[in-house]
Amino acid sequence: MRSIEGSKLAVAGGRRKDMGRLATVALFACGAFAATAASADEDKGRFPLQFVVSSTIPSNGDLNPYGIVFVPKDFPSGGKILPGDVLVSNFNNSNNLQGTGVTIIKFTPAGPVAPSVTAGQSGAATTFFTSKLHGLTTALGILRKGFVIVGNLPSTDGTFNTHGPGFLQVIGRNGNLVKTLKDAKFLGPWDLAINDEAALAQVFVSDVVTGTVVRIDLSVGETDVAVLSSPNVIAKGYAHHSDPNAFVLGPTGLAFDKRSNTLYVASTMDNAIYSISAAGTRTSPVEKGELVFEDPHLRGPLGLVLAPNGDLITANGDAENKDPTHPSGIVEFTKKGKFVVESNIDASQGGAFGITVRPSHRAFTFAAVDDVPNTVTVFNVPGAGFSSTDVADEQ
Repeated sequence: MRSIEGSKLAVAGGRRKDMGRLATVALFACGAFAATAASADEDKGRFPLQFVVSSTIPSNGDLNPYGIVFVPKDFPSGGKILPGDVLVSNFNNSNNLQGTGVTIIKFTPAGPVAPSVTAGQSGAATTFFTSKLHGLTTALGILRKGFVIVGNLPSTDGTFNTHGPGFLQVIGRNGNLVKTLKDAKFLGPWDLAINDEAALAQVFVSDVVTGTVVRIDLSVGETDVAVLSSPNVIAKGYAHHSDPNAFVLGPTGLAFDKRSNTLYVASTMDNAIYSISAAGTRTSPVEKGELVFEDPHLRGPLGLVLAPNGDLITANGDAENKDPTHPSGIVEFTKKGKFVVESNIDASQGGAFGITVRPSHRAFTFAAVDDVPNTVTVFNVPGAGFSSTDVADEQ
């Protein structure tokens, strides 16, 4: 979604806090958050919610945060990013032209926040990677052997009319470009999910240009990755087209359930969530897959993640089924299609996009970008402080 200027943040105790975000996690307490909070520290004197908000605008002024991911606990040391850090990709440049952003920023929840700045100005968010390819998308993921993967979909004038082909870039832990992956089977990588088996990895990519989902099988070494075979299109037929406000609409968020070998797809324009069975082994495409969730609570689903309780959480981008009384929504539902709970991260539309979760036996951590004030928020359920070790301590 096109980022617009504005901020609703108040400063308290050195942290920027948005009370709308407090309502978000308070509502989620009856869903995914409750599953972890029930086993968290029983200290009744603690404030029942911890969260921190930071600007995503780096020194070059890039706007419109899209992708977001946590650096996992077993990520190798010796680089510019550490376990518990959050990476965010920017889609727009400082002039707010879509498809022209080039930065991935790093935020450490235990460290200082980057103060908000007016759109068009230089920001203080830490830049991890600057790309020569423009338009970094929601397709942002991490291989635990030490690599970051990001997709792009470029434009020369901020509209889809001038878009070029998209690629996947493999980045080392020091922010250095390792390899660029390209193939005619993916032209517009919009989001991704990873089945990471260390030496082997499967990258699932939603292609917003062709309305398909592609699986790429990789061999992962200490210093490089290699594509093992030609990418497989495992699903097709998702509605997709350009949009004057949202740039383009099509299949977006992906969430992989390793236990069932199932990939879940948030199809924005179809306004529905689908599942693809045998996603890790399939060699021929299904037509969208099985319908999982189609409900009035969906309003153009974008980011999609699996919660530690097994539910799915998606971010509404407001491109479809718009409702001004429920803007920028975050929606939780079961794999059987039962609605659980909904809240919002912004009072205006178009703020929700990328979301990510990091479960732990000591805390459940959820993070989301907000395209309106250009911020990232990391929520922590009681049981652990905002230390990088706690945030990254996965089950």
